[in-house]
Amino acid sequence: MRFLNRWHSPTYSALLTLCSLFIFIPVISRCLLGWSQPYGYLSDIAVGSLLVVLLYQRTLIIALPLMILWSILTLANVELIAAVGRMPEISDLHYLTDAKFVSRSTHGAGLSHPALVLALLLNIGLYLLLLFRQPPAMRQPLASTWLIAPLGLLASHAVLQYRAPSENDQWFQFNLPHKLAAEGLNNGEQDLQGWLSNQPPGAPVDIAGLQQLDLAGTPLLNQAGRARNVLIVTLEGIPGAYLTPSRDALRSPYDGNTMPRLSQWAERGMLTADYVLHSHQTIRGLYAMLCGDFSKLDSGTPKGVELLNNPARSEQCLPAQMRKNGFSTHYLQGAGLRFMAKDQIMPQMGFDKTLGRDWFTNPPHLNFPWGMDDKGFFEGSLSYINQLRKQDQPWMLTLMTVGTHQPYSAPAEYLQRFPDSKLAAVAYLDDAVGDFLDALKQQGVLKDTLVIVTSDESHGIENLSLASAWGFNLILAPEQQQLPHLKKGVYGHVDLNASVLDYFALPVPSNISGRSLLRDYSSGRQIISYTNGLLRQHDGKGTFTECDFQHVCRRYASTGFINDKSHYLGRFTGKPARLLSQQAALLNQSLRNANASRQHYEFANDQPIQLKPQRTDDWADNLVGAQYLELPQGTQTTVTMKIRAVNLDAAGATLQLKTKEYDRDVEIAIPPLPKLTTDQPVSVTFTFNNLDTRKAFSFHLLGQGNGAIELDEFTVTTEPRTESLVAAQNDAPIAAETPTEPPVEDVHN
Repeated sequence: MRFLNRWHSPTYSALLTLCSLFIFIPVISRCLLGWSQPYGYLSDIAVGSLLVVLLYQRTLIIALPLMILWSILTLANVELIAAVGRMPEISDLHYLTDAKFVSRSTHGAGLSHPALVLALLLNIGLYLLLLFRQPPAMRQPLASTWLIAPLGLLASHAVLQYRAPSENDQWFQFNLPHKLAAEGLNNGEQDLQGWLSNQPPGAPVDIAGLQQLDLAGTPLLNQAGRARNVLIVTLEGIPGAYLTPSRDALRSPYDGNTMPRLSQWAERGMLTADYVLHSHQTIRGLYAMLCGDFSKLDSGTPKGVELLNNPARSEQCLPAQMRKNGFSTHYLQGAGLRFMAKDQIMPQMGFDKTLGRDWFTNPPHLNFPWGMDDKGFFEGSLSYINQLRKQDQPWMLTLMTVGTHQPYSAPAEYLQRFPDSKLAAVAYLDDAVGDFLDALKQQGVLKDTLVIVTSDESHGIENLSLASAWGFNLILAPEQQQLPHLKKGVYGHVDLNASVLDYFALPVPSNISGRSLLRDYSSGRQIISYTNGLLRQHDGKGTFTECDFQHVCRRYASTGFINDKSHYLGRFTGKPARLLSQQAALLNQSLRNANASRQHYEFANDQPIQLKPQRTDDWADNLVGAQYLELPQGTQTTVTMKIRAVNLDAAGATLQLKTKEYDRDVEIAIPPLPKLTTDQPVSVTFTFNNLDTRKAFSFHLLGQGNGAIELDEFTVTTEPRTESLVAAQNDAPIAAETPTEPPVEDVHN
């Protein structure tokens, strides 16, 4: 009885409350959120018990701020993972402690896990109540020997990670404080090793093996292909694991029969199973495919956007090359064109016609915020192909679906058959593309057209190694009997440009990269990818390397890139890890003038934009394509907008400009945009400072009204600051060309 009374006392109840806050809540949350993994539980218990030992019976001046900070970080971590699928970085900390940032989680839809908020607040409140009930004389902190247990657990986590590294996402392996501490320690270790190694700052980094054009392989065809046209079908977000022949070829453990109809077609054509996707995001995938160059291996400004300022490099892209050789070139996608500036980037690549959602006149089979559902898209695409076949000129057509983009599009009958909307949308796409390919065969298109089916990126598969970088390439050619059913070797999006030109025996520009899928090679090749925060490279000699957020690299013995059963060889940090990062950094600069300190982008065109009476989504309703830019540290960005009415009713249009970083709202002092009317255009200029580097920075111009507008100018110019960085820390706009009210502090309300 004395023992029970002792544990019912405020002293021990306070201890249990601390354990609940720092250990029980994280562990239970991990289980309920589906993040169950031994390393994650070990991290939660180790860090939680360390904080319990350090804070038990400490003064509130120390304990309370740390408890509040812990709660904010825990909540923000869960919300950020739920919204954009990544853990916070050290550079995010000033956002995570901002109440406005936390309150606007999930794009303004409120907190997605209110029960977690309640649990955290109740634990803090209960701890304070118990502590006030306890006489000060009884408050005795735990002895320092208690630190042995949590420190031992942390050491065990490090040793296990070293001996048997996990390839799960970061949040499966670490809680947030542990992740940030590990990242900081590894950064410090790298800096120290760099200083001790005395490596010259200008030491050359070799990327020749990644940048070279290699057409030395043995051709699969004895002469130029018989096809007259080329059709590239790009499926939104589909990983290679969804195709049964790909899984069988690479002995993947994934056993879902996800796309049976496309799998049947894959058995009829030439399938490349070990096919690497170099990055996430549609515009990056399209750039790598069509321009024979690696897309950005980080979250910097997409090369497609940089291509707008590089007309010479644009001429090397596949559409421009095909146009140069007499083809008419066409791009058709199910979504609108303005997002990520595809209305300008695709013509810059060489497409004669660039068409989006507005082109389709056939009725959709269901409403989808991003655009045409996949069945309706392919029905419209068949109509477009029939128009092209009536002309005398050979053609190149690139198609881009959208239905398997989040939030996913599928009819009710599919949603009832599958456990979630993602798999339902994939099944709907499978039937749609199956019907489309069947129709191409029936109409005779496959007899005179080179058809390539691939995906722009991979939306990944939970707990499947390398799924985020695993793509596929399916070629259906008139010479199908001369081609193997399974193309061996490692290839990727960077190879598609050279492969198409090689098929038609057309000249291949010497400054693009890649190999030809229509050739066999006796040796391996270097290839690189950056997905889910992991930089991965295969050296072409049997070694696969993967570097994580801690700048810790792991080597595996692997004949190919996509291999779930690779043999672990060990890990490394320091100079070799830095060299791999430097290779990626150099590849990222393929379109940049190294001496250029000024960035200038123009995102406007002369096309009317039809407004909606009500806007509902920051992404689907965005009127400008200025997304995912990188604004360097110590620079100043000037934005100029000029908008006029084309066909508006008397009520005019309401406009708003929002800014986001890593898909989350960020505070920039933007002048409020006045009402746009027929006789009163909007013309605004404002400037803000980039005291730290801004990555994945996006502008979202939103409007609502009845009628159409025209964006005459939307320029974003970033250049080094000439005045002191300290002089303008409030990011105030320096100019506004229309009479406006003073800028409000919160432009997102």
